[in-house]
Amino acid sequence: MIEPTGTVSSITAEGWLESARHVVSPNFDQRPSGADISLLVLHNISLPPGQYGGDHIERFFCNGLDASEHPYFREITHLKVSAHLLLRRDGGLIQFVSLLDRAWHAGRSCFEGRPECNDFSIGVELEGTDDEPYTPEQYTALVRLSQSLMAMFPAITPDRIVGHEHIAPERKTDPGPAFDWGYFLDHLAILDNPLTDGSA
Repeated sequence: MIEPTGTVSSITAEGWLESARHVVSPNFDQRPSGADISLLVLHNISLPPGQYGGDHIERFFCNGLDASEHPYFREITHLKVSAHLLLRRDGGLIQFVSLLDRAWHAGRSCFEGRPECNDFSIGVELEGTDDEPYTPEQYTALVRLSQSLMAMFPAITPDRIVGHEHIAPERKTDPGPAFDWGYFLDHLAILDNPLTDGSA
């Protein structure tokens, strides 16, 4: 059970989460002029696939992955991608791109008829796979992170938190069936309404 605290993490005026470790990626650019930040997109990633830990994801988002270290890396080292944030299996948080800038996480995508979701979204990678359960620590950290983002960007509401699979269904499947949307949204609602536990 994720206990309600009523607190959110601080975000600097430059768009950096103070509670995160910062590893600056070169893979970003400016959002289009006047673009609102109104969508939170959840992904998953593991490098090598199905393996956790190490710094391969960090190096991938910073264009420093060594193709000779694993056969799969030869398939992806040419890619220039990033996400704003990565949630490790232990709940640790790494930030690669300022929330105010456009990270390159969604690719060709569409939400409610609006294309190019990178323009108006924040991308969060969960260390994991489509079919392996995410950890309690990740859910706890994701709920608190989501609260922080919704506090800074009020246009992000629970119904505007989606998976990559929802905005690019023909290309992507993450965060996959292993992600428990009901559990996540129920606990997000509890933290948004701390008196719903009967203590009123």
